[in-house]
Amino acid sequence: MGREVLVLRGGAAFDGHAYRPGHGVVVADGRVRALASEGELGSYVGAGERAEEVDLAGGLVLPGFQDAHVHPVQGGLLRLRCDLADLDTREDYLDAVGAYAAAHPDLAWVVGGGWTMSVFGTAGPRADDLSAVVPDRPVVLVNRDHHGTWVNRRVLELAGIDRHTPDPADGRIERDAGGEPTGMLHEGAMHLVDHLVPPTSEDDYYAGLLEAQAYLHACGITAWQDAILGDYAGGADASPAYLRAVEAGTLTARVRGALWWRRDRGEEQVEDLLARRERYTRGRLVAGSVKVMQDGIAENFTAGMTTPYLDGCGHDTANFGLSFVDPVALRAHVTRLDAEGFQVHVHAIGDRAAREALDAFEAARAANGPRGNRHHVAHLQVVHPDDVPRFAALEVTANLQPLWAHLDDQMVEMTIPFLGDERSGWQYPFGDLARAGASLAAGSDWPVTTPDPLAAIHVAVNRWAYGESGRAGTEPFLPEQALTLAQAFAAYTSGSARTNHHDDTGTLAPGRLADLAVLDRDPFAGDPAEIGATRVRATYVDGVRVFGD
Repeated sequence: MGREVLVLRGGAAFDGHAYRPGHGVVVADGRVRALASEGELGSYVGAGERAEEVDLAGGLVLPGFQDAHVHPVQGGLLRLRCDLADLDTREDYLDAVGAYAAAHPDLAWVVGGGWTMSVFGTAGPRADDLSAVVPDRPVVLVNRDHHGTWVNRRVLELAGIDRHTPDPADGRIERDAGGEPTGMLHEGAMHLVDHLVPPTSEDDYYAGLLEAQAYLHACGITAWQDAILGDYAGGADASPAYLRAVEAGTLTARVRGALWWRRDRGEEQVEDLLARRERYTRGRLVAGSVKVMQDGIAENFTAGMTTPYLDGCGHDTANFGLSFVDPVALRAHVTRLDAEGFQVHVHAIGDRAAREALDAFEAARAANGPRGNRHHVAHLQVVHPDDVPRFAALEVTANLQPLWAHLDDQMVEMTIPFLGDERSGWQYPFGDLARAGASLAAGSDWPVTTPDPLAAIHVAVNRWAYGESGRAGTEPFLPEQALTLAQAFAAYTSGSARTNHHDDTGTLAPGRLADLAVLDRDPFAGDPAEIGATRVRATYVDGVRVFGD
């Protein structure tokens, strides 16, 4: 029998940049042989070759989605633990925690997460509620954005956290009117209990990685940037799980690893990062990035802002949020990392944090010249209009999490009132960034929110969320900041591939690696209001199917 060639036909294609109606793809030896019109596809199958045909059935074939900011191992572990991610009420959370504890009587600790702050409001959840459903064991539940932890009374007792415990410099203990801890630990305060939680084993991390990989492939994702490889959160490091998968041949995705920058250390850690880059660059894993978390989040008032947060009555407070790394030191650190050939990946939610990141990249460029390291800033919830043009000027990629740009309860109740009208209008300025010529990439930040790229693309185009009730699913949020469907798909394919330094992927061009996703419909030919209904039928890496049938 002759060599097998894969032919995907009977639909349309998106090539990583543009929509190609009536086109299909021919794959041979793990690479794209041709992107051609329906009538020309047969000419790319040679004599003696056997064609395996995949009927797109009116659907769309495109480069595999790439997530430019995700936490797969944490997401996979959550799916294997007390997972609250699909629930939406206080009562549902407590019922699920109680049921999980009852089903796992052998566990000394109940660990999990996935709850959302908007269910509880700015005061956050209460330890007493958890203690009512699990009175005999400590319970630790990280919220969806991983910027806060909900604990029961047993944990507070074990950690010795009481009214006399000071807030750490990089976090806050939520307290009642009498000063007593309520059970909510923000940012750095989360680490006050880390040393007590039973460590996650290497087998657990490996299982979490494989669970996550299967789930991400089911979402059409063939590659990603893991936004934390390192000893974040009390010494937890999933890096060895990746090496184990490389050695076992079970890592089917392409992974760019972002090594964690410890904010309790300085430039002396660069030597450690260089050693870790060498150690964790093997096979499909390349640890060529460094992740700097510059601020927190807006909902707990730790995102770094250029002007102060408002109180509940619309008056200025004295709180400008946090800068986890001193801005002057950040410039020196980024300049050194850039000189060492690292890509720097910065978390910035507030406009001051985004500006501090851009200032650091500007300093690095002035000192080192353009080095092609493809630095990027993730999240970009609030960007001052003066800073929008700087992304293109400095060749810094805007790494977007599009799913967040809609009017959910968190936005309406916990963000807009405390930002004010003008600053609220600076949120998620995808359209302005695109018009200013910025390079765009996209990601999910899963397990903060779903890793489904199609759910995110729906919001990027419509600025409301598919399947949501109320304002979140009906009223566009700052619709002038919407992307076109082609821009959104490009950000999630060729844009993220460029950011991830996977230059042999991200487009359907002859000779490129055949990392593909097949969708059950063609969003370009349908109603934009139904983009979110699209599902992934199959996912391929190197022309080999890793999801679907």
